[in-house]
Amino acid sequence: MKDSAPKDLIAIAASVLKIESRAVNELVSRLDDSFAAACKICLETEGRVVVTGMGKSGHIAGKIAATLASTGTPAFFMHPAEASHGDLGMITKHDSLLAVSYSGETDEVITILPLVKRMGAKLISMTGKPGSTLAKAADVHLNVYVSEEACPLNLAPTASTTATLAMGDALAVALLESRGFTAEDFARSHPSGSLGKRLLLRVADVMHSGSEIPSVLSSVSVSRGLMEMTEKGLGMTAIVDVDNRILGVFTDGDLRRTLDSEINVHKVDMKTVMHSGCITVGPDDMAAEAVHIMEENKITALLVADDQNRLVGALNVHDLFRAGIM
Repeated sequence: MKDSAPKDLIAIAASVLKIESRAVNELVSRLDDSFAAACKICLETEGRVVVTGMGKSGHIAGKIAATLASTGTPAFFMHPAEASHGDLGMITKHDSLLAVSYSGETDEVITILPLVKRMGAKLISMTGKPGSTLAKAADVHLNVYVSEEACPLNLAPTASTTATLAMGDALAVALLESRGFTAEDFARSHPSGSLGKRLLLRVADVMHSGSEIPSVLSSVSVSRGLMEMTEKGLGMTAIVDVDNRILGVFTDGDLRRTLDSEINVHKVDMKTVMHSGCITVGPDDMAAEAVHIMEENKITALLVADDQNRLVGALNVHDLFRAGIM
């Protein structure tokens, strides 16, 4: 085994990155009406965009299918070898097939072409050989030719797979823009991701409600308010009237100021020490908006009010942390 010095390994890595960067850059000048036609086919597809490929191209095809599906273009990956043994039934005349093969001569892919064409599904090919069987059979061909692989033997798919993946990303993003796909649409297909949580979770999903809400009437003593704060553990309590409308809030910070002023907590009522005009959010507001309000106002908790300013919930930073919003 060759013992390479660190500087030699770094030089090899730099060479690989330069070759692959060049391969991707060369695609730009090759974009033409074929790319627009491929987009048109995908946009007009009533069913799914079925992506297929064998070997390394199959791995790239799987990533392209996943990217399409997560950005508004219904898609899935179909293994071409399995297609010849029954999986071809996945494709209907309402679908389109995106076939990936750098050589354009992959047997497993070529074998299914006549059947796909016969059923009437549109075919988009992505190859590095415009004169190949697959390229010629396609309704639209996307050329992902590279002048050299990053592999020193010029054999292992490296630059070619990078270029193909980049072309797939270009297709997915062009379709995303054409469909008017939004961040909220993206979140719906990524409900467990951080973006999904930020865009889909509402205040009502994370707030404390019912008996968990800290609240007292304005006429009760400060000591009773402190007991409510301690019992509910949110670092605050709402002060409400008999109709449960919010009059103010009393927080840990207000408590420190109250104790500093040497007020008798057993004799003074909550109305005297509460902070009126407090900031609230609605239950249907996005949880991410609650985060923004807290950060902007340098507070750690919020009351939740309905349209009539009635208390319906409460939350603090810990609730938002647990929900993955912060």
